[in-house]
Amino acid sequence: MAPQIDLIDPAAYQRDGPPYQQFAWLREQAPVHWHAAGGGDGWPGFWAVTRHRDVEQVSRNPELFSSARRLALFDELPRELVRRQRLMMINRDPPEHTRQRRLVSRMFSPRVLDRLQVRIGEICRELVDAAVRAGGAEFVSDIAGPLPVYVLGELIGVPPEDRPWLLDVAGRLTSGSEAAATQLYLYATDLAEQRRAAPREDVLTVLLAPDEQGESLATEEFLMFVLMLLIAGTETTTAAAAGGLLALLSFPEQWQRLRRSPELLPTAAEEIVRWTSPVNLFRRTATRDTELAGRPIAEGEKVVLFYSSANRDPDVFDDPSCFDVGRERNPHLGFGGGGPHFCLGRHLALLQLRTLLAELVDRAPAVRVDGQVVRLRSSFVNGISRLPVRFG
Repeated sequence: MAPQIDLIDPAAYQRDGPPYQQFAWLREQAPVHWHAAGGGDGWPGFWAVTRHRDVEQVSRNPELFSSARRLALFDELPRELVRRQRLMMINRDPPEHTRQRRLVSRMFSPRVLDRLQVRIGEICRELVDAAVRAGGAEFVSDIAGPLPVYVLGELIGVPPEDRPWLLDVAGRLTSGSEAAATQLYLYATDLAEQRRAAPREDVLTVLLAPDEQGESLATEEFLMFVLMLLIAGTETTTAAAAGGLLALLSFPEQWQRLRRSPELLPTAAEEIVRWTSPVNLFRRTATRDTELAGRPIAEGEKVVLFYSSANRDPDVFDDPSCFDVGRERNPHLGFGGGGPHFCLGRHLALLQLRTLLAELVDRAPAVRVDGQVVRLRSSFVNGISRLPVRFG
């Protein structure tokens, strides 16, 4: 029998996590499924895409499935807000997306990541050591949340004394605070003016400088990029770090395996991203009449990609419901389904996860859950809002 299909209810995600049973039925019976409208919530009906190969097909065809027409976000936003959001790279299509991605990709070059690696290790050590000395921590607010915010601060040149302010702004941004966004714009504008007046040997100076073709980010583009980094680049890494630790503690044999074999850290980090799928969904809009998996899709219709489902697709993954830190073949879609929107910060996110895991394995081998775990009330980010732990 068909289950009751509701893939968007944030209360259900907070209570139970992603609806894996519904996803499994849909992949088998209706991989491109017309999902009814949201009743009182006001969102229209949409096509739910749940199979790995179909998510990839949509992702690799932006000329058919647009991120810009009605944005990549699930919610229906007012026209003026849509216009502003289109300045953000995630809500652009080629060629505008291609140009902006080329300009900002300098921020994630191997040279930059090599330079950051030492600082990421120091940040992880500081956070874990403080928690171990205290005997316990609320892992999200004490470790998993601060880590990506502090790393972003390193990227854009935020001095250490401003870290608490940046962490506060990041937290308020995820709650939709316009005041926090305004504060961030003013701060980033000031940083940019400083670098333009007195360039330094840092990443921010490189980001603001013209590239080899003489092009540079416009001021508003730069501000929206920083905003995107502070929301998308931190919330997802926080979700992966907290969800990853919870998975390791829920499967203690995998935690012990990682302790015995630290050479598995790279595959463990990839498996954490597959298992947690920090971004549950993104939206596209059909640019013309087309079809997907035999289902006709009309121009203008909403198409939603469910990465949590694609990452448990048994046609792609051996034993997908098994958490395996040594999984060798792992073509997960936790960083997108390929195409132009494949996550630019993938290597930085994995570097943070590997480094944090290494510090936990070394300094906190007897960590355990010590209280109630609370999930985020969100169908967009698969995250945890509270994870109390104790260090033995």
